[in-house]
Amino acid sequence: MHNVVISGTGLYTPANSISNEELVQSFNTYVAQFNADNAEAIASGEVQALTESSAAFIEKASGIKSRFVMDKDGILDPQRMAPRLPERSNDEWSVLCQMAVGAAEQALQRAGKTAADIDGVIVACSNLQRAYPAIAIEVQEALGIEGFGFDMNVACSSATFGIQAAANSVQLGQARAILMVNPEVCTGHLNFRDRDSHFIFGDAATAVIIERADLATSPYQFDVVSTKLLTKFSNNIRNNFGFLNRAAEEGIGAGDKLFVQEGRKVFKDVCPMVAELIGEHLEENQLNVGDVKRFWLHQANLSMNHLIVRKLLGREATEEEAPVILDSYANTSSAGSVIAFHKYQDDLASGSLAVLSSFGAGYSIGSVLLRKR
Repeated sequence: MHNVVISGTGLYTPANSISNEELVQSFNTYVAQFNADNAEAIASGEVQALTESSAAFIEKASGIKSRFVMDKDGILDPQRMAPRLPERSNDEWSVLCQMAVGAAEQALQRAGKTAADIDGVIVACSNLQRAYPAIAIEVQEALGIEGFGFDMNVACSSATFGIQAAANSVQLGQARAILMVNPEVCTGHLNFRDRDSHFIFGDAATAVIIERADLATSPYQFDVVSTKLLTKFSNNIRNNFGFLNRAAEEGIGAGDKLFVQEGRKVFKDVCPMVAELIGEHLEENQLNVGDVKRFWLHQANLSMNHLIVRKLLGREATEEEAPVILDSYANTSSAGSVIAFHKYQDDLASGSLAVLSSFGAGYSIGSVLLRKR
């Protein structure tokens, strides 16, 4: 049995960003056109008029101010309102592979590793662009990594579940080091014509190197103290898009083939579950919540994060204790907590205890206890 560390993290950020104001202008143009086109039906009560959005509403509801995206023009086009990502030939690297490699190269550099040091690749994300071959095997090929690779999906908790899977492999001696990557094109499954959710997601990719402690040389090491996972079935966050859609033509293009959620129910259900899981996890390892120097939480909603940490600490957390990247990245699903980890780790003192946690559809919740070396 080997001790395990996270020795490097990486982040790929798309070149384009959309502000709340830009998003609202596009959305409201669509609303005005829809209401004008359906004026008679709206007047007769046959069709419900759409309501405009506002930048102030978005920030108050979520804490989001802007988001990075793989394609800006298609999203902001009121006639399209979806990213335009042309299909690539089978001889080109896929979009997810391209993003994953960008994050992976940075993680490898921070870890002081090369492809020859890595024995496995896990691609863990909420939406895989194809069924097979696995994106992980494509990433493995693109980076020149020998060994194995596989994809996994636990929605917004994919990264923490991926870290546990990687840590287990390394601990048991099945691999010296694992590259775990989270390429998320969340805008691809977002309904930009839904006022309640059109602002939620952005795109990004993150990467984490998990390796044997005795082989690690990086100055950015964190001991993986423990991992704890929990799932509980719920329909409150769902996406019914899949290969069987072609077998039921009546469902093609329906709203449930994109991201849908019951936001208030999710908030009410998930916050106490996350706080309880993290609290139990710390207690099981004879650790006190007051000793946690940093919480890298899933970046879905600012109010959720505030409530979870308040339940744990019994007070409001400082920005240093629970850093936020949600304002500029929006919800990037599994990548969110790792973005916070990547951007807010270097200032921690040696010996600092920290928690990396995710929560989302499933429901799925993950907690990773880390200690700075």
